[in-house]
Amino acid sequence: MERKELFHRVTEWFSANMETAETELHYDSPFHLLIAVILSAQCTDKRVNMHTPQIFTRFPEPADLAAATFEEVYELIKSISFPNNKARHLIGMAQRLLSDFGGEVPSEPDLLEKLPGVGRKTANVIASVIYDKPVIAVDTHVFRVSRRLGLSDGTTVEAVEKDLTAGFAPELRPKAHHWLILHGRYVCIARKPKCEGCGLQDLCREYLENNVKV
Repeated sequence: MERKELFHRVTEWFSANMETAETELHYDSPFHLLIAVILSAQCTDKRVNMHTPQIFTRFPEPADLAAATFEEVYELIKSISFPNNKARHLIGMAQRLLSDFGGEVPSEPDLLEKLPGVGRKTANVIASVIYDKPVIAVDTHVFRVSRRLGLSDGTTVEAVEKDLTAGFAPELRPKAHHWLILHGRYVCIARKPKCEGCGLQDLCREYLENNVKV
């Protein structure tokens, strides 16, 4: 199957079977989503969601977080992965929002990447979720599912992002990120993918290659 047709059929399936596809991180403002996404690096959304209510109450605005001490922030996130680095990044991010962006979370990925703790994936998540920008964030789930299905042969995050950006229509890209991440989180899991219950089985390159009847 040509890749263009594969993207078309994958889009059709997700549109019919995963109409609601959105971030599982809890948030109530762009600033708070930015905090949550930074905290979610190499950590589960479930664990992050356990801690963010207290964080959001303590730091409702960038100025509150910018004025916090390392110890204050660390105490709230110490059971999340890499708390030392993330505490520093969160404070630095809030300070940079105030100094460079008037306390507002920027909408463009290249501007978001200027914030401490914000790499390309985080920038694309914020830009797509909050501002509906036509970008795709590639995390480990998106990377894995894209390659298994055959949507990309890329061996780097950048290469996979490029293929997905080319394959999904601009208006679908923000949603496509969530289609792939949720499918990877609950069905196409890393070690033991649930192939028998997967509705994309007949489209999946890896499944078809491993289950060909000779």
